[in-house]
Amino acid sequence: MFSLRDKLPAWFREKFQLTATVTFTAFAGLAFLLILTHFSKSIWMSIAETSVFVVAVCFYLISLIALSVSRRLMYLSREKVDMTYLHYLLWCLAEAIVVTCIYMTVTYLSAYKGLIPPVEEAPASVFFNTLALVIFGLGIPYLICGMYFALEDKNNTIRLMNYGSVVSDEEIPSYNEQKITLFDSSGMMKMSVGIMNLYYIESDDNYIKVWYTDSSGALKQYMLRCRLKTVEESFRDSPLVRCHRKYIVNMLHAKVLSREKDGYVLTLDADGSSPIPVSKTYEETVLNIFNDRKA
Repeated sequence: MFSLRDKLPAWFREKFQLTATVTFTAFAGLAFLLILTHFSKSIWMSIAETSVFVVAVCFYLISLIALSVSRRLMYLSREKVDMTYLHYLLWCLAEAIVVTCIYMTVTYLSAYKGLIPPVEEAPASVFFNTLALVIFGLGIPYLICGMYFALEDKNNTIRLMNYGSVVSDEEIPSYNEQKITLFDSSGMMKMSVGIMNLYYIESDDNYIKVWYTDSSGALKQYMLRCRLKTVEESFRDSPLVRCHRKYIVNMLHAKVLSREKDGYVLTLDADGSSPIPVSKTYEETVLNIFNDRKA
């Protein structure tokens, strides 16, 4: 069952998703705000008078900068701070409050300078009326973007062929001959690689790098638009194990698990393969699997 205390999916805080959300909100939020100005006396925005229009543009640009900075901080904090759905909602509420405060500051300074008509309502009334409109103006675009990227995440699939559930008149291949199939968001197969040729998968924002060996034994990479969380869910109960925020490793190729200053590190049995870090979150799982396979 869904809970606000559930961990926020990693794709919520990826660069492309955050940039796209701010861009979409910049246009959709402005449209909502301009439409809603006709239903609230607290909103003075207008394109009829030059001075009022200039003040409105200044408010819009300052608010856009504030949202961009906020989403940049959200992106930079993804490696150090876990975020739940509740934390995300509170963050969005804080953004709405900041935009409202920007509006209040611009409004009263501009009214004092005579650039816009005097504000007749009480400040508290202006604040809460504006906050309600800003929450609506930001919330709808945020919701639309969230739903869009959630659907896209479901479409970006990587699947492990489960030969045990296949009915066929051909001989079922042995475990070592099974293949990993990679599909893009349109469902078209992009790559098929034997499970013994796949070494690890590395996250790179909205993309993943699949590291594998070709027929000559050389280690190569293939890039696909997909999220590592999707891979983790697709390969559950397989040798492919999440060991770090950025890595999923094929434990069949785990040669050495060593303790370093900053934690455990996995060394794979492939020439040219870089050591794979193991974060504390996945440390126990990796240790158990490695010890079981070496037993």
